[in-house]
Amino acid sequence: MTQAPAIAAPPRATMRLQFHKDFPFASAIPLVPYLKRLGISHLYSSPILTARAGSNHGYDVIDPTTVNPELGGEEGFRALVATLRAEGLGVVVDIVPNHMAVGGDDNEWWLDVLTYGRGSRFAHFFDIDWEPADPALHGKILLPTLGMSYGEALASGDLKLTREGKRGGLALRYADHLFPLRPMDRQAIEEVGVDAYDGTTEDGRARLHELLEKQNWRLAHWMVAGDEINWRRFFDVNELAGLRIGDIAVFEATHEKLLGLYAEGLIDGFRVDHIDGLADPALYARRLREHLDRLQPERPGGLATQKAYLVVEKILGPGEELAADWGVDGASGYDFMDDVSQLLHDADGEEKLGALWAELSGRPADFHAEEEIARREILDRSFSAQLDQATTALHALARLDYHTRDTPKAAIRRALTELLAHFPAYRTYASGGSGRTDSDKALFSRALAKARQSIMPSDAPVLDLLDGWLGGEVGPADQQALRDRAIQRFQQLSAPVAAKAVEDTAFYRHGKLLSRTDVGFDVATFAIDVATFHKKTAARQARFPNAMLTTATHDHKRGEDVRARLAVLSEIPDEWAAAVRRWREAAAPLRAENAPSPGDEAILYQTLVGAWPLDLSPDDLDGCKAFAERVAGWQEKALREAKLATDWSAPNEPYEAAARTLLMTLLTEPGSALRADVAAFARRIGAAGAANGLIQTLLRLTAPGVPDSYQGTEFWDQSLVDPDNRRPVDYAARQAALKDGETVADAASHWRDGAVKQAVMAAVLAERAKRPRLFAEGAYTPLVAEGPNASDVVAFARTLGDESVVIVALRNVSARLNDGDSLWLPPTLLRDDHIAPPSNLSGRRLIDRFSKRAIDLQAKTPLGEALALPIAFLADPE
Repeated sequence: MTQAPAIAAPPRATMRLQFHKDFPFASAIPLVPYLKRLGISHLYSSPILTARAGSNHGYDVIDPTTVNPELGGEEGFRALVATLRAEGLGVVVDIVPNHMAVGGDDNEWWLDVLTYGRGSRFAHFFDIDWEPADPALHGKILLPTLGMSYGEALASGDLKLTREGKRGGLALRYADHLFPLRPMDRQAIEEVGVDAYDGTTEDGRARLHELLEKQNWRLAHWMVAGDEINWRRFFDVNELAGLRIGDIAVFEATHEKLLGLYAEGLIDGFRVDHIDGLADPALYARRLREHLDRLQPERPGGLATQKAYLVVEKILGPGEELAADWGVDGASGYDFMDDVSQLLHDADGEEKLGALWAELSGRPADFHAEEEIARREILDRSFSAQLDQATTALHALARLDYHTRDTPKAAIRRALTELLAHFPAYRTYASGGSGRTDSDKALFSRALAKARQSIMPSDAPVLDLLDGWLGGEVGPADQQALRDRAIQRFQQLSAPVAAKAVEDTAFYRHGKLLSRTDVGFDVATFAIDVATFHKKTAARQARFPNAMLTTATHDHKRGEDVRARLAVLSEIPDEWAAAVRRWREAAAPLRAENAPSPGDEAILYQTLVGAWPLDLSPDDLDGCKAFAERVAGWQEKALREAKLATDWSAPNEPYEAAARTLLMTLLTEPGSALRADVAAFARRIGAAGAANGLIQTLLRLTAPGVPDSYQGTEFWDQSLVDPDNRRPVDYAARQAALKDGETVADAASHWRDGAVKQAVMAAVLAERAKRPRLFAEGAYTPLVAEGPNASDVVAFARTLGDESVVIVALRNVSARLNDGDSLWLPPTLLRDDHIAPPSNLSGRRLIDRFSKRAIDLQAKTPLGEALALPIAFLADPE
């Protein structure tokens, strides 16, 4: 019997696949040989536990004890893993410890809590405040699920008693929601019959209301959630309830299935979703690592010697570092995604693009100003209840000391608002017993300094009190519990405020350049030089050599190659400004009065240029219509997330219709000169954008860390925000292209079909498979460039013993390419430029895996010999 190939540890390269009912485990089985040939070592799966029916992402888990039957269940997962193991591939699985899906009628744990209240065996599983400030909610759970006021719902007849409860128990049905009634109420209901509780009659309405007032829950209009909810949600989503994962019983119950699959050798690692939502991320990460380490010896065969791979989804703020003592291999890659994005932008274009944006939109060119506005709005509209809870916890601390007991609760709330409005990261990791970490001290000091500039003078002393209470000092032992509670309330508030205000609001309002507004990005930093990129990369290797590196995810705002193309605009800001003004003038007949706004129109033009399909002719009306429908989906989401002219809670239908009319007319009207001009501009920068795309691909695959590729991004990724970035992938085309086996140089002649990007991946990943230790452990050495183009040369060596590779790339190439539609550099462009390899590599002959050319390294190697395309990958001869 042939022995299965060994699984790489750590992973050499992962590919993220999104599983759902239309792409279950069985659909991935035929792709396994392709993944292996491409050079992938691990399939990186979206969450696999049982989620809400029809979920297209898996983050709305309703039963963590079973594998999702819509994906094929545990049997289907085992079949997929068996196929992967036969080819020597491993499995990394996304895990969701922060929350579960609630509402509806499908989460048995949540329904049990509704049935028995605080007496439920699952009551401590969910982060519920059973004693909130509102006495009407003592011992109850607020359920903001109604589409109208409670009184209107009561009289409408939409609230109906039913026998759909567990084991035939009585419950209240409202649309898709089921609310179990207390068992003790059954006898009284049966005596008069369920028809006696008909809300459409006066007596029935009174009887129904009296019954509902006795329950462990209270129904409310969905819009009151932000002001009154007494349980923690995932961000502001009423259908996702926070878990108390720090409770060991909750941890064990929610992780038993996945840890069991790990122990059996069916899973090799995990990516932890939204770790900053947890009360104590460090405790959780260490506990998970301890469990994995304890189970490791039980794993079959050689897997018993391989440490589990563990990364966490963590948004790192400017200057923030992931803690080194969590027991994780690193973050999931947003930090690298931001670094390489900054590298691909030309700093000289920022001022002009900012001025254009401010002129058109009337909004700040400075992102910090936009962020502060959004933070204040989001606190007020979505997190008022959580802000009140944090305030109450802090006020309780104030009352413990006669020096501070006169501090008004309202003043604490105002000071807390100022602190959160300026907070530069998702959260801190303080505790009442140990205070803040050194990293947290720096973050908190920055927030305090900004808050002092905006707070009312009379409230300024309260900031100093907050500083101490929230971890700046270690208080008396008898106060530790209260301090921990206050710190927890603050830290679990600051994280969702950051996510909703920054990523889901300000990012959609700030249109200086859309390529710099994506998940995890430090938008205030527009661009970095090559030396800074090297410094950041070396620092990441020193702390987390096996961190995940990514440039596309299931959560990105726009595809990696959309961002790469839009980055070109930073090189040509004057040309872009002229184009936008020209298009706005041409589009005047297509606009309604004052709709869309100039800012929204400008953002639309960026989206069209960045996402314009490489194979789409402006004369192809069917193709343009299909593109228009995709962009219309993005447009609706972008407008509503921005919350300026319209939003999800109160859609401004006339405004949205006007914006859609402009878009659809522009893209579908026969013979549109405006459409032809937009398409011509996209084509004009297409090659430079493709060059950027190849550079970021090469850097992702060769920098220290574990490169991750999102499904389908082997070809150009011109996707928009979800659900557009989760569309079906044409794997047949990708399999056929890989089978052709073209070199990068050959595929560059027809670069528009995307095969050149796949060829880059295949060439580099093949080298990683041959020399895994070189890429996992090898030194990272930046190479010095000299000459007129030196500031745009990105070059480094990876070396380990006698093994070596050299990576060279030239950024900012829009004015340097041979012609407007070619990836080739002019032969004379780099004749006066050189790179200096490490002394131990001087005199060695390396082969460019992209062109197959031999390059003899010298003390000063002519750059023109290494770069015919904007990228080169030099490796030892085979």
